Amino acid sequence: MRGILTTREKEVFELLVGGLTTKEIANNLKISEKTVRNHISNVMQKLGVKGRANAVIELLKLNEIEL
Repeated sequence: MRGILTTREKEVFELLVGGLTTKEIANNLKISEKTVRNHISNVMQKLGVKGRANAVIELLKLNEIEL
């Protein structure tokens, strides 16, 4: 199940685990906060998890992102 994230989803989650807020991620990537939330929702749906924290845990387990 490697490479399940799009490049943008990976960027969003790397910033998220870096401690950035939705607003900070949006500013950093020059996209809207709604788009950031959509990326996070899409990833949670792909992984079949509820909540950002669970998504992060799964992505770490799958080696999709690093701390």
